Amino acid sequence: MRLVFWAGFWAFLSDQASKYLVVHVLNLRDIGQLDVLPPLLRFHMAWNEGINFGLFSNSADTARWFLILLGFAISGAILMWVYRDPPGKMGMISAGLLIGGALGNVVDRLLYGAVADFLNMSCCGINNPYSFNVADIWIFAGAFGLVIWGGSKKAT
Repeated sequence: MRLVFWAGFWAFLSDQASKYLVVHVLNLRDIGQLDVLPPLLRFHMAWNEGINFGLFSNSADTARWFLILLGFAISGAILMWVYRDPPGKMGMISAGLLIGGALGNVVDRLLYGAVADFLNMSCCGINNPYSFNVADIWIFAGAFGLVIWGGSKKAT
């Protein structure tokens, strides 16, 4: 379980540090957009009150508290799962990444009322209108890792 904790800790810390830097130090909340490596990478501030791609953002306050509870519930369920049926090392790290990312987005909802999304990537003539954040990367990597390595380490 130590691996779950440390992977979650570093995922959470990297997410919150990146958001602090972008929102408060670079002041992206006021300037809106900053070209980093255009068009491949832009910092584009977006406050996501719903889930992926802004879904369910109509009833912001209800959705906010529901998604906070859901983030805690999913994190707790993943912890119980890996405690009861421990996967190998990569599965434990994956669980920690997912939990750290989920809790990073929960903290955003508690602090800002919405998730701070700022990474925008476009390529090859396709203009991507959506932004994401470091927590989203950790959530995706953790979920993908759990699919691959989430089975019991006793399994063959």
